[in-house]
Amino acid sequence: MSRLVRTGRSVTSDRAADLGERLVGPTKEFEQEARRCGYRHIAGLDEAGRGPLAGPVVAAAVVLPFRCRLRGVNDSKQLSEVQRERLYSVICETAVGIGVGSADAAEIDSLNILEATRLAMRRAIAGLMRTPDYLLTDAMTLPGVEIPSRPIIKGDALSISIAAASIIAKVTRDRIMASYHQAHPHYNFLSHKGYGTDEHLRHLASYGPCAIHRRTYAPVRELVDGTKTVLEDEAFDWSSEDDII
Repeated sequence: MSRLVRTGRSVTSDRAADLGERLVGPTKEFEQEARRCGYRHIAGLDEAGRGPLAGPVVAAAVVLPFRCRLRGVNDSKQLSEVQRERLYSVICETAVGIGVGSADAAEIDSLNILEATRLAMRRAIAGLMRTPDYLLTDAMTLPGVEIPSRPIIKGDALSISIAAASIIAKVTRDRIMASYHQAHPHYNFLSHKGYGTDEHLRHLASYGPCAIHRRTYAPVRELVDGTKTVLEDEAFDWSSEDDII
């Protein structure tokens, strides 16, 4: 069996840009290329929740059938909550396999967010009924995972499998944060999902951190240490989906 690329090497930004110029939205091109190299059980992986101040990071692994149409599937950040929920159901009905894994706030604080994300991804792979023979990831390498893989820069906007995984991960995490809202209603996790919005920072200043806050993240750490008030202007935008510590 010929290898598509060496494990751990990312598709270059030029390659991704070239695909982006020719194709609109995620397609099956990367999956088809893997199949031409002999791979048959190809999983897309992505995560949700690297940037928030509270809650887990969640990863999903999705294996799609060779012939399937998933209209509207895109990077989860480009979709509304209603669109994500609808597509979540469609993906669950269509996929050959779905695995979900997570790492909680304590694991994030212990390992760091990069290694916790990798842990969540390994758990997502382990959650698949059948081990995939090839992985497509959103620019993430997975040391210690022996399955051949292809990290793709902006993969959730280019690969249909990675985009599907991004939706599964995002919806799963949002539902987890909704359950945490029931346990800790004064933070209003239902609204901001743990991201560092102005509202969240105000509640954090008023009530202090709870069990699911990430104490190694600067706004929480500085509040606990008493070195800075979280109401001061921050150079880092903790409210953004794309901002990662």
